[in-house]
Amino acid sequence: MQYKGYVGKVEFDDESMLFHGEIIGIRDVVTFQGTTVKELEKAFKDSIDDYLAFCKKRGEEPDKPFTGKFVVRLAPELHRAAFIAAKRAGKSLNNWLSEKVERAIQGIC
Repeated sequence: MQYKGYVGKVEFDDESMLFHGEIIGIRDVVTFQGTTVKELEKAFKDSIDDYLAFCKKRGEEPDKPFTGKFVVRLAPELHRAAFIAAKRAGKSLNNWLSEKVERAIQGIC
């Protein structure tokens, strides 16, 4: 589920017969639940809207979903080897690493 750039993960609890969801990719805890898919979708959107309104009321910036930027720390030798491999492939280190990560996670997501 996606709404306003936020992503929700949902699980079904067969004991309570409820769908429970949580917004993933942010540090804050934002949850939602419903007994039907339609109810779950509404609760998901309402939870995000409530979260954004709550942050605004408090004068705080809401935690944002992933930006696509992150720092990776490598051993200097591995950094050098990756740089050389990227150049040999005629690519920037960023593009080369992006391709490698994408291939590594295919089938996982």
